[in-house]
Amino acid sequence: MTNFKPKQTRFIQCLIDTGAPATASYDELLTAANHGGWTCIPAWVRTDADRKVGRGLWDISDLIGTDTGNVPTVQPRSKASVAPKSSEPVQSAVPVASVPTAEANFALAMTGGEQESLVPSKISTYVPWGHFEDIEQIVGSTMFYPVFLTGLSGNGKTTMVDQVCAKMKRECFRVNITAQTDEDDLLGGFRLINGDTVWQDGPVVQAMKRGAILLIDEIDLAGPAIMCLQPVMEGKGVFLKKINTFVKPAEGFNVVATANTKGKGDESGKFVATNILNEAFLDRFPVTLEQDYPSKSTEKKIVMKVMKSLGAADSDFAACLTRWSNDIRTCYMQDAVDEIVTTRRLVNIATAFSIFGCRRKAVEMATARFDDATKESFISMYEKIDASIRPEEEQESAAPGIETLQAVTDDMMLDLSTSYDQKDAVKAAGARWNAGRKTWQITGLEFNQNPDGWAQYSPTVAPTDAPF
Repeated sequence: MTNFKPKQTRFIQCLIDTGAPATASYDELLTAANHGGWTCIPAWVRTDADRKVGRGLWDISDLIGTDTGNVPTVQPRSKASVAPKSSEPVQSAVPVASVPTAEANFALAMTGGEQESLVPSKISTYVPWGHFEDIEQIVGSTMFYPVFLTGLSGNGKTTMVDQVCAKMKRECFRVNITAQTDEDDLLGGFRLINGDTVWQDGPVVQAMKRGAILLIDEIDLAGPAIMCLQPVMEGKGVFLKKINTFVKPAEGFNVVATANTKGKGDESGKFVATNILNEAFLDRFPVTLEQDYPSKSTEKKIVMKVMKSLGAADSDFAACLTRWSNDIRTCYMQDAVDEIVTTRRLVNIATAFSIFGCRRKAVEMATARFDDATKESFISMYEKIDASIRPEEEQESAAPGIETLQAVTDDMMLDLSTSYDQKDAVKAAGARWNAGRKTWQITGLEFNQNPDGWAQYSPTVAPTDAPF
């Protein structure tokens, strides 16, 4: 006869008490577990491959047919019961493999209950770009080759890793770092579960054991405690000193870290609480990938996919938005503005547009987070690109476009409508950056000397009282 441990015997008794059939479903096993005071199915049953007879079905005929009379039946413990306080010291921990309850509870917390896989779901609106193929090749190699992915906020770094794993059907453990993240959060620690103090693996150890991708998000927010990952970053395994156990990574395990800085801190004040990471730690990343914002054409594809998925496709609006965001980024790189419009914010605008059906309202809602001066400046820049959102009286009295510039005098100043990709071309042609108006300008004389050449930049007459 099989010798069951007391907790296993108690679960078997719960199966009998709840009338579980010989071939039990997930819900029937969970009912038995809840009857005994557990919040999930014990791992020694749930993860036993020999018992799995189908999708969501387990063979427990040998359990419910077992004579358990030789072991005293333990009364089910109520889920609301509280273990009495004791002055006795906690018993020494045992290796994770002998604590099925802790393993099962961890799986419940990390996967959302019945889900047994951490493979991300595919995003139907996602557009692969940037370093997507590089990350895909690294993950596909199954080599241990840690990647440090850096770039400004809202440009899709985290989503890129997530979607690579979704495409390749690889499990991904995402860990969001804060200034308070410590060794227990990463490697694991002792937890109180059902009145028992047990060891519970952290996400790093779980990812190592399962050969998954460990995505460390916002790693530049970490404090000195991140150094506990030094041995992990070498790919050789980690010693869990609290339970005297060495864990070696399974094949396919890899680390991808994302950050807004390169781990050297931030002097701009844009990314508060980012730290200077230890040089020895950073040196364990063999490759650093710098992620910029997508090109106008790629960004338009992203915005259009989102619009179509929401039933609010507007190609002209998408083109205006991407041109606007590129102009703002040009100004940002030249220190003309202190804020930036990210790809994520354009997606938010597309979403707002699908709800309210108004371009101006969608743009205003997206820029409301900025200070008043920046907000007004950004909306003004957008109005120059998309005349449809201007108030009617302004549309009627708007500055003449190229089609009405039949009598440009040499002493006039003309504003050019240019994208970030065009800045080098207009600069080489003689245009000058006007920081006050945040636009490139030429004189009427320059326009008259080459009207056809300047026409592609849609010149408009600048007000005589415009700032310079």
